Amino acid sequence: MPFRIGLTRDFLTDDGRIGWGDIGLSALDAADGVEWDFIEAVAGDIPPEAVRGYDALIVLTPRVTADTLKGADRLVLVARFGVGYDNVDVEACTRHGVLVTITPDGVRGPVAVSALTMLLAAAHRLGEKDRLVRAGRWNDKLDYMGTGVTGRTLGLVGWGNIGRELSRLCAPLGMRQLAADPYADPERAAAAGVTLVELDTLLAEADFVVITCALTPETHHLIDAGRLAGMKPTAYLVNVARGPIVDQAALTAALTQGRIAGAALDVFEVEPPDPADPLLALDNVLLSPHAVAWTDELALGNGRGAIQAALDVAAGRAPAYPVNPAALDHPRLSSKALQ
Repeated sequence: MPFRIGLTRDFLTDDGRIGWGDIGLSALDAADGVEWDFIEAVAGDIPPEAVRGYDALIVLTPRVTADTLKGADRLVLVARFGVGYDNVDVEACTRHGVLVTITPDGVRGPVAVSALTMLLAAAHRLGEKDRLVRAGRWNDKLDYMGTGVTGRTLGLVGWGNIGRELSRLCAPLGMRQLAADPYADPERAAAAGVTLVELDTLLAEADFVVITCALTPETHHLIDAGRLAGMKPTAYLVNVARGPIVDQAALTAALTQGRIAGAALDVFEVEPPDPADPLLALDNVLLSPHAVAWTDELALGNGRGAIQAALDVAAGRAPAYPVNPAALDHPRLSSKALQ
């Protein structure tokens, strides 16, 4: 019986093309004993009937829920195209004997570069200057002086896979670097020139606060009204992680009242945001539709990572980067003796 892999259909455009370009599907075509196709079109939760007969799913945005798994007669792997897995009920997968994997190698560089892009664009007030030119307000440019980064303090909220890469990229810019991460290795941080501090200290001292931590119950609204009040009035907030880490209403108030200088956001509490959301009308915030890191490099890296996880399981190997390694002890997976 072939090992069947299903990709969620949101990889495709309306005319049937892979919207991401090359995501490494040639590796599936070349694999022996493997069949693959796109599951039926779904929006939101993946229904049970959509996953019947598949051994692995490669998932972009649809949600894998406990109900989804009721149809999982063969399913042993959910491979996320990316590192966020808030659209997957991991506990339900573990109970059902389904591994969940992510693709940190694919996102590390592109997301770190995108965070630096947004930091520099905010510092140079690029969005506002773009609008000046388009509005014929060339001579107003003296009113839009930017903020240099040399000698300024970078504050990284989260110093994991992406935070460490961003730290490396920023090292030549001559910035003092702080990080708040209870799980970070102090010796590794010190070797990289990064000082680990408490979050409130970071917010009080940083000129640029960049959020790269994961969204968990502990980090939901980690940056709330109180913590925004602790930032410098000249500071910028950059979020390339997940929207709900920041209390968006509190951020909108802080930006409206000029209590911080500005923000650059690739993510929002509700996606897409309501067109009437007051945040969208502010000049001192730079916005991107959860796509600032979307490049050919990211697409191929994430695709290769997710596809390799599926091919590993098909070949009886334990995949890299499982979110729930405890699932390996489930009878459905232990019988496969993944090595």
